[in-house]
Amino acid sequence: MSSKSLYIVIPCYNEQDSIVRVIDNLKNNAPHVDYLIINDCSTDNTEKILKANGYNYINNPINLGIGGGVQTGYQYALENGYDIAIQFDGDGQHMAEYLHDLMAPIERGEANVTIGSRFIKKEGFQSSALRRFGIVFLSRLIKMLCGVRVHDVT
Repeated sequence: MSSKSLYIVIPCYNEQDSIVRVIDNLKNNAPHVDYLIINDCSTDNTEKILKANGYNYINNPINLGIGGGVQTGYQYALENGYDIAIQFDGDGQHMAEYLHDLMAPIERGEANVTIGSRFIKKEGFQSSALRRFGIVFLSRLIKMLCGVRVHDVT
């Protein structure tokens, strides 16, 4: 790990069934990493679980949706001087054991942004056929317009 400070933003809405597993995975595979869960007005027991486990979290005052939750997390990273910020969803689809691979091009100075994809190897979580069609369409459009292949445009 380089000297750059790493922060994980975890947008979270009604993740009572997965958030403990997500944080356990993060703590087991990247114990040196700072994180903040952005609880976006969950209506289930998510906040009780966050509080009971002593997790680092804040509550949005109103439901802002995934975009607002992520923006809240990135604003926190900016205000607190983190060098690298990574979005890590609260539903368990992202795995902390891949953080090093995701950060490596940034740490080597080869990229300012990296995007991981859960679809490249066709294992683990896979979305519906209609959503995959949309992803392929947008990926090809980005390649045509920008000359860059993006595997997971979501």
